[in-house]
Amino acid sequence: MKKASEYRAHAKECRELAAQMGSDQQRELMLRMADHWEKLAEDRAALVRRHPELARGGESEGAGPAGQGRA
Repeated sequence: MKKASEYRAHAKECRELAAQMGSDQQRELMLRMADHWEKLAEDRAALVRRHPELARGGESEGAGPAGQGRA
């Protein structure tokens, strides 16, 4: 399982790609993918808050609310 920060990095990459998409349909798809990655990050952070023993190296830094601990 990935760390929340890794999921957030995927979301950021999707947003960057969305900005480069030529069609609205492609852009919307990439933005929906970014939203999904963000949801996975939030879910992982919540899991680590509930079960700190599941944290991977340095993960507790990214386990805060959305917008905190992002690289």
